[in-house]
Parts: sequence; structure tokens; C-alpha cells
Amino acid sequence: MKKLIALLLCAAMLCTVSAALAEAPDTYTSASVADYYGAAALTGDDLMNAINSFSGFYLVCTTNPDGSANAGYFIYGCVKHEDKYYLKMGLAANQSKLNLETNGKGLAVYAAVPGDKPYATAGARMEFTVVTDAELLTALGVEAGGSSIMCEVTSVRPLG
Repeated sequence: MKKLIALLLCAAMLCTVSAALAEAPDTYTSASVADYYGAAALTGDDLMNAINSFSGFYLVCTTNPDGSANAGYFIYGCVKHEDKYYLKMGLAANQSKLNLETNGKGLAVYAAVPGDKPYATAGARMEFTVVTDAELLTALGVEAGGSSIMCEVTSVRPLG
């Protein structure tokens, strides 16, 4: 009888714990649903001009063939063409370039040099796709197959 009561108590505790966990927010997958620095976000021409100032922090993230993350710091430029924004990346033969040529997409992060705060809040996270259309590349002033890769910005979000 004591074993049955202990078993029932354990089952009740297990149900309580699993219910509590089921209701708890998933902090890992929901971490980026709120834009904490939305007021300091850079968009449009302001973002383009900040990127082209060549000051701040530049990061490009791609995905390696095995699915792991690849992040590299290098400066890129930004141009506007027909109301769309494009990032121009001059890359040597490296893993980032290979990843972009292979899967055609990535994430670029630009963070302006912090002003009165000890950390960057002004800037943007930009999802992008690699431009492969030869006619568009010519309009953007880039030679197809050259060392520069042009990427269309498809989404812009604040830093955090």
C-alpha cells in the first residue's frame, strides 16, 4: 500500500512539473521576438549612409555545408537601386564566400559606434539573398563572376 501511495505521489508530481514546463515560455526560440532597440534602429537611407561611413561594426553570418553557423567580420557597402537596398561584399576565396555561392542567403549585422552608451544599440540586422541576375548585376555596376558579391536586403530588423 505504501508503494502504491508513493507511486501515485510521484505520478502527481510528474504531471505538475510537466504542466508547469509546458506553460513556461521557451526562452531559446522566442528570444528574438521583441525588438528591444527598435527606437535606435537604422533603416532605409539612414542605414545605407551609416554602413557607407565605414565606421562601426560589420558582421556577416552564413551557414556552412554541415549546417553549422559561420560568422565573419568584414566591411561591406550598401547601394540603393529602384527603391531596393543591396549590400556589396568583396570577398576573397573563403568559407563565407563559398557558403554564399552555395546557398545564396545570409544575415548581415551593422552596429553603429556607441555614443553615450557602453554598447551598440543603433544599427540593424539584415537578411539578404545573393543577386545572380546578370542584368541586375550590370545595373548595379558589378561584373558577374567577379570578386564582389551583391546581395539584396530582404528584411531589416533592429539589433536586439
